[in-house]
Formats: sequence, C-alpha cells, structure tokens
Amino acid sequence: MTRAQKSLHQTKYSSTARGRLPSTIVAPLLLALGLAFIPPVQGGARVKDVAMVAGARDNQLVGFGIVTGIAGDGDKNPVYTLQTIANFLQRFGLNVPAATLSSKNVAAVMVTADITAFKKNGGRLDVVVSSIGDAKTLQGGVLLQTPLTGADGTVYALAQGPISIGGFTAGNDTASVAKNHPTVGQIVNGGLVEREIPTEVVHNNAVELLLREPDFTSSARMAQAINAVFTNSCEAIDSTTVRVRIPPGMEGAPIPFIARLESIELEPDTPARIIINERTGTIVATSRIRISACAVSHGNITISIANNYDVSQPNPFAQKGETVVTPRTDTTVSEQKAALVPLPDLPTVEKVAASLNSLGVTPRDMMAIFQAMKQAGALHAELLLR
Repeated sequence: MTRAQKSLHQTKYSSTARGRLPSTIVAPLLLALGLAFIPPVQGGARVKDVAMVAGARDNQLVGFGIVTGIAGDGDKNPVYTLQTIANFLQRFGLNVPAATLSSKNVAAVMVTADITAFKKNGGRLDVVVSSIGDAKTLQGGVLLQTPLTGADGTVYALAQGPISIGGFTAGNDTASVAKNHPTVGQIVNGGLVEREIPTEVVHNNAVELLLREPDFTSSARMAQAINAVFTNSCEAIDSTTVRVRIPPGMEGAPIPFIARLESIELEPDTPARIIINERTGTIVATSRIRISACAVSHGNITISIANNYDVSQPNPFAQKGETVVTPRTDTTVSEQKAALVPLPDLPTVEKVAASLNSLGVTPRDMMAIFQAMKQAGALHAELLLR
C-alpha cells in the first residue's frame, strides 16, 4: 500500500470515528435502551397534553390568618378578629384582653394555595388572600405568617408578605369607586414549602396515565400509539386509565421513560358536542356535529306596549269645567316574515354554520334552533346549556 493510500484510509477511519456512529452500532444500541425511533404522528397531540401521570397531582392548602396595615378600612371589631389578634400577641408574650383591642387596621382572611407534586422544601408558592369579615379593602395590607395545612391537617407551607390586589377603592359612605375586587389579593411567591408531600408515580413496575377528558376511543388510541413505540407494554384499562409497563432495562430510570412516554403523539377523539351559554350568547361546536335533512323556519314577534297620557281641558271662557288627565295605552304587534328553509344532510360544522347564518338569525335565535333540532332528532350531537 502506497503512502497516499494509507493516508486516505486513515482519513476515512477518522471521519467515521469522529462523526456519526455506523447504523450497525446505533440500531442495537437504541433497541437495548428500548428507545427505537419511530417518526411522530404529524398534527397529533402529545400524551402529556391529553393525560397526566397518576400520582403526580396537585394538592390544595388552606390557612386562617390576619392582614395588618389596612389604614382604617379593616374589620369592624368582630369577635373572631379580635380574638385572633389577642392570640397572635400572646406568641410575643403580650397578654391583652380581646375586648380592649380594635381591628380597624386589621382584617381576618383565608389563605389558599396549590402545591404541585415533587415540590421540595424551600420552594415557593403563589397564595391567594381573601377577606372573611367586613373589611372594605385589603389594599396596602401585609399578611402575617400563616400556616397552610392540607386535607390531613398537616402543615406543608407558611405564607407571609405584602398583598397585591390589582385594583383600588376610594370614597365615603355616600359615594365610592372601586376597581376589581379590593377584598381579594395575591402574594406572588408568598408561600414557603416546609414539608414535601410524598409522591409515588411507579406502582408494580408500571405507570398509569389518566386522560383529562375520559373517552374510550381516545384511551384505545393512546394505548395503540404507545405500543407502537414500546411494543406490548401498554393496555387501556377504562375510558380514563392507560397502564404502561416499564420495559426491561429501564426499571431504574423511570423519569427518562416517562419523558419519552409524554412525547408520543396521538390523535384524540373529539365527541360531537355543542355548548350554549345563554347568559353571554356564546355558542361553541366541535367539528364532528351532524345534522340530518330537515326544514327550519324561524321568525320573530315583537310586541310593543306604550303608555301615553291625554289631557282634556275645558273650552276657552267656559264657566264650568276642569282639566282631566286620562291614560291611553297603545299596543302594536309586528312579526317578521320567515320562510321554511330546507337543510340537506350537512357533514361538517362549517356547512352547518353557513346554512344557519344564511337564515340571518342572531346567536340567541340560533340557540333556539339548535334546541328545536335536538328535540326533532335531527341534531346528532350532545347539547349542553350553561
């Protein structure tokens, strides 16, 4: 072999060693780790967006405390506020009778917070403070150290700090102006975690995924998508629960396995559903609603009732007579013309909306049409009224 051929051979070897590994090495390595590469489904939703890992849940905390420094707009001396102040002062060696105290600068409040899973000691929480007395505002107040307990009565965090209400209140007893809710405020990072809540997500070498929107079809599709990546490791238990067994070789590393699990994409099923909010006039429909062939006629009747008063006066230079006021009621009825419009089988929500909009109906009228279609059996979707 010549010197030039040796140099070329060394160059090819160095390029392979310092570049990507050959496929004959990469493929067995991926299979050994249980991370065989499969192209993700385009346009689907990730597992982490439609489901949560069982056990990795939030917990609610609550506490009772006092807010000071409200500048005369505090509670009007209720018994529980005065007793709370007296009990708090006893912690500093001051024995003051509750009846001798004044709470005009103090407000009794409830403090609430959510603590996420795996929150460690020293972590911070956002807390919400709300008045339970008759304080006018919490503006400018400071929450004194308040223990926050869980449902089991154990203290998991402490809350303290200045309150931000995001608004204001001003005025007197005859007139006042307020923005937002001055008796509810928030303390960002005002809670300090003192005790970690034990959390366990792996049970019997398996992880359970809980769908946020229970559905049998979505549960089956999720199991199918996971089995395509981790072969024969997943089964759908019910409409909410999907159980995934940790593959051999990854029992000691559940976190990387869960991270890979959450990145798998699937196409969740969306039920045919129409949600109607009569208070706000809002209509939301999913893309799967179907309407069978039917005919729709919708007209509006307007009834107007007006009260007027007629004045009857005596003629000029009349020797007798008096002015009399007589009421008169005018009633008018008007009805808009409406034709019977036939609607064919409509396969998509876009065509349904276009056909109903062609009738020139308002959102409130559309609500009545949807309800009538449901009663006639032409609307094949779940109708929810709010």
